[in-house]
Amino acid sequence: MLVLGIESSCDETGVAVYDDEKGLLAHALHTQIPIHAEYGGVVPELAGRDHIKRVVPLVRKVTQDAGVSLKDLDAIAYTAGPGLIGALLVGAVEARSLAYALNIPAVPVHHMEGHLLAPMLEDNPPSFPFVALLVSGGHTMLIKVEKPGCYEILGESVDDAAGEAFDKTAKLLGLPYPGGPKLEALAKDGDSSKYKFPRPMIDRPNFDFSFAGLKTSVLNAVHKSENLEAEKADIAKCFEDAVADTLTAKCKRALDETHMNTLVVAGGVSANSAIRESLTALMNKRKGKVFFARREFCTDNGAMIALAGMLRFKAGERADLGVNVFPRWHLSSLKPL
Repeated sequence: MLVLGIESSCDETGVAVYDDEKGLLAHALHTQIPIHAEYGGVVPELAGRDHIKRVVPLVRKVTQDAGVSLKDLDAIAYTAGPGLIGALLVGAVEARSLAYALNIPAVPVHHMEGHLLAPMLEDNPPSFPFVALLVSGGHTMLIKVEKPGCYEILGESVDDAAGEAFDKTAKLLGLPYPGGPKLEALAKDGDSSKYKFPRPMIDRPNFDFSFAGLKTSVLNAVHKSENLEAEKADIAKCFEDAVADTLTAKCKRALDETHMNTLVVAGGVSANSAIRESLTALMNKRKGKVFFARREFCTDNGAMIALAGMLRFKAGERADLGVNVFPRWHLSSLKPL
């Protein structure tokens, strides 16, 4: 069976074709970074308009690259939420229209479930059950995953998500949008001993995250600096270490609590090398296993939506003829497969 996946939740248009026997056949992604860089962040109206321009050409490209026609498709999967409502509507309208014209089902997909399942696209995918860390610009959460669709939220961010803290810290340091990758590059030249930033909430007996206080500590360091240009790399490195240590400590607690020894890490921030190294060291010490999505599938993409859509399609899920999107949609509300 073939499923076309469409991702348009924020500032990247992704389309992919997934075969339930052969795996991922083709995928393509258009990023809107040049559009939003001028404004220092995502402008929702501009995001929606650009998705309108890109989604149809990407569908044509991906089907051609996969060597299939639209008539070969068995279902169309699309991101129904969470995300920017205007951006979500573009992908939903395209998916519903194609499904109606082809007389095949449309399958709504939860954006975060797509990220969670992205490591399944690799040649050596993780086995269920496991603990998952989803870490992105809008979400930081730990999840106990028994099987696809069976998600128990152990903890999540109570204020800024890790990716948001990366972007805001980068802005404090005068780095251009998008800040996360620029901050990581700057941190490579930094001294990790120069600043003692907090590791928020690691001493609390829960699995929640809070990065607002860490951001404030960086702000204070920036204001007190007498030579900021010379100290930017040190601040970036010490901030990055604080985030990595915090995520690692919380993952260790979650693994201990659930008596699991497999960790799956996904979401845009999981592309960060310091975070990957810290979590890999944790799992090596535990003699456990850690799985990451490849870096091109850490950020938003159509491949993860096509995969998640295939699983839900095979489980019998379908959308009605209405175009429904959910800007806010909690992962724990999904039905088990």
